[in-house]
Amino acid sequence: MAAEVLNLPVSNQRRSAQKAWSRSIWLLPPLLLLAGLVVYPLVLVAGQSFAGGFVTWRAVIGSAEFRDALVRTVQIAVSATIGCLIVGTFLAVVISFVPFPGARIVSGLVDAMLALPSFLVALSFTFIYGTAGILGAISGGFLTSPWAVILAEITFYTPFVMRPLLGAMGQIPRVQLDVAASLGGGPWRVLRTVVLPEVRPAMAAGGSLTLLLTLNEFGIVLFLGARGTTTLPMLVHTKGIVMFDYPSACVIAVVQILLSIGLYVALRAGLARLGDHRVALD
Repeated sequence: MAAEVLNLPVSNQRRSAQKAWSRSIWLLPPLLLLAGLVVYPLVLVAGQSFAGGFVTWRAVIGSAEFRDALVRTVQIAVSATIGCLIVGTFLAVVISFVPFPGARIVSGLVDAMLALPSFLVALSFTFIYGTAGILGAISGGFLTSPWAVILAEITFYTPFVMRPLLGAMGQIPRVQLDVAASLGGGPWRVLRTVVLPEVRPAMAAGGSLTLLLTLNEFGIVLFLGARGTTTLPMLVHTKGIVMFDYPSACVIAVVQILLSIGLYVALRAGLARLGDHRVALD
């Protein structure tokens, strides 16, 4: 009897080890899939960027073409994100708090926009602002300007801000709004002091996602063909597909990847601090 009692811890350890081993086996398929579809191509791109040694890196990074594309990429991404935050917040407030017929239909259209490809927005812009478009005669060269790219990205990516805002605004208790209004708060004051602080995490999450997506946007820029709007993704396409300069294209692609990962880490850290600050206030 005593020997069986002594063997119990050993048997429990074996069972724990077997469970841990079975769980680790289930991790292998997704890890192998990620390694084959994500890690391996990235390693190939990084290796190709050093095919010519550091000479290629110095030539690409030191070129005015690369610096202009980098600045233009950041400018368009930041401008489009700010526009999406403004338009998305306004539309979310109207849909959530201003009763009007068809509010559910508009909300459903927002969800439908998330499933559409970005080039459809650029295609519609050609029908509106193109030479044969509705506003082509008075738009001048708007369609081929960076402003057209920014407006097209705002049009396409605004739902990515609206969707989390609509969900967050739907969670605000109506009693809280009624109490604020009964204390003498007008609509703008209630919006500024009650609604916006409550939905700040959702706004930050939607804005962060939009910033990452616009930073890597390629289809809208390519389809519009805006003059002087060479972004980093467009420069990768030009170097690799048009000029067959694969080492330079890989260098720019690596920079784009590092920029996106760095921005993602920074945004995640900012969202985490915002969440901790919100918990502390609660």
